Amino acid sequence: MKWKELLEIRSGKNQKSVIDPNGQYPIYGSGGIIGYATEYLCPPKTTIVGRKGTINSPIFVNESFWNVDTAFGLIPSSKLLPKYLYYFCCHFNFTALDKSTTIPSLAKRDLENIEMNVPSLDEQSRIVSRIDELFSEIDKAVDTLKATKEQLAVYRQSVLKDAFACITEYVPFGKIISSRLGKMLDKQKNVGVPCKYLRNINVRWFSFDLSDLQDMKIEESEFEKYTICKNDLVICEGGEPGRCAVWEKDETIFYQKALHRVRFTVKAEPRLYMYYLWYIAQNGLLNKFYTGTGIKHLTGQSLEKIPVPITDIGEQKRLLELIEMRLSVCDSIEKTVDAALAQADAMQQSILKQAFEGKI
Repeated sequence: MKWKELLEIRSGKNQKSVIDPNGQYPIYGSGGIIGYATEYLCPPKTTIVGRKGTINSPIFVNESFWNVDTAFGLIPSSKLLPKYLYYFCCHFNFTALDKSTTIPSLAKRDLENIEMNVPSLDEQSRIVSRIDELFSEIDKAVDTLKATKEQLAVYRQSVLKDAFACITEYVPFGKIISSRLGKMLDKQKNVGVPCKYLRNINVRWFSFDLSDLQDMKIEESEFEKYTICKNDLVICEGGEPGRCAVWEKDETIFYQKALHRVRFTVKAEPRLYMYYLWYIAQNGLLNKFYTGTGIKHLTGQSLEKIPVPITDIGEQKRLLELIEMRLSVCDSIEKTVDAALAQADAMQQSILKQAFEGKI
């Protein structure tokens, strides 16, 4: 049977007339709750499917709610159990109905023509109960895996805290480095040779994402000024200020103004200071060096004021080896956990597939 025979697809409305922080009804968009309202459009036990934006992540709502115009409310008829409809939506590939070329979108008429097998209510109830049972077992395992990831995050902080605790001398970062912001991107004014360059988005914690490098025109006279070389520490000025990685490639690359290029003026292990910046970013100590009331920045002046540990190069090498040995164990465990989480998602989809093929 087609959906238009089985359920009502209730379009959402703009929430401006009903929005109220003290309202008793949640306001849902395609991605979840975005506020509260004094009125509602959909009754309890309605499934939400995105009309625009997030279209492949159905939401089951147990209470009355207001849906905005980016979300459809699916209200089942007496022929359908609400949870049976929800699980069908979790199984269905709504992306196949997306005809847009920009933002993912669904048309109501396409939803109305979705074909759905409708067994008896008793059989629907049995299928829903079985899915609930199997999903509950998976959810318990997922909770354990997520708790493990949280414990790994705590352990990483502990590793770094212990490592840096043995260093008692600190100096302003500016005393041991020279830093420079990159070249301003100005397509109207920039001249020279098109060269690959790093943007803020290319710098991750501890590594670089080089999958979408872009070109910027740079004059030959600017090459030395805006070149990143092997062992340079590259630090984000904005976005997530302080996020950094060490450039370890033999070939050089250029960089934009949103990044600091840091070179050490003393013998130092750049990766040790990369880990230190991550450590103080995670525990909040870096926050006081940010400027700006809205979007935070880490200016060159602020960067140079950050107190950093200082010790001889031999001790730095020892600490770095210890840190990376212990963190590599964390990374290995986390990869296993992430693989298990991905497998849990695949298992849920497999259960839904079998359920709607009559195999459970």
